[in-house]
Amino acid sequence: MFANSRQVQSNQQGVHQDLEKVVRRHLENPWRAPIAEHDQQAFARLSEWRRQQGVERALMLDSGCGTGRSSVALARRFPEALVVGADQSRDRLDRAGRRFSPLPDNLLLLRTDCAGLWRLMAQAQWRLQRHQILYPNPWPKGAHLKRRWHGHPVWPTVLALGGTLEMRSNWPVYLYEVEAALALSGVQARVATLALQDAPATDFEEKYQASGQSLWQLSATL
Repeated sequence: MFANSRQVQSNQQGVHQDLEKVVRRHLENPWRAPIAEHDQQAFARLSEWRRQQGVERALMLDSGCGTGRSSVALARRFPEALVVGADQSRDRLDRAGRRFSPLPDNLLLLRTDCAGLWRLMAQAQWRLQRHQILYPNPWPKGAHLKRRWHGHPVWPTVLALGGTLEMRSNWPVYLYEVEAALALSGVQARVATLALQDAPATDFEEKYQASGQSLWQLSATL
């Protein structure tokens, strides 16, 4: 199964020609769409959990955590911090709970839309110590730029949350676009090939490695 994983196919070979225009528009015009009730309920649950665990503890977020493999690894790596693994799929999160039971005490797996959660965290003036977004859907067609996180209206909120940002992808164009989007806000980022990991961070990473694909990593301090 892993050996048959396909590389990203795209009609776009470099940074999108409209990237700067799209990013600047979002930076200059705050997104005011209503936030869904289920995201507000998820944030309320997170807020209570954080209060019980200690709001003074560093907060780390694993956005789009899927089956929670990367979230568990992050929580074990930083036991002094509070780690939140966020994903919109109940099925994937349920599998995480069964697969890694018992979960680390400093980890909360939260079903929510990332865009809504990010906005609520920013409105509450929360700041992250670390934020990782590993292997997001690359939306590789050129017409889909605005569906990528850096082309989405929520992008300024990602910046507002701060912290060390880490992103990984098997499509380097995605990360070079993130690098360019960050540069528009005066943030320097580094894109490099990902060194082979003894323990892949995610199921996608394991799949891509097994199929022989090159993987890429972006890091930046927001």
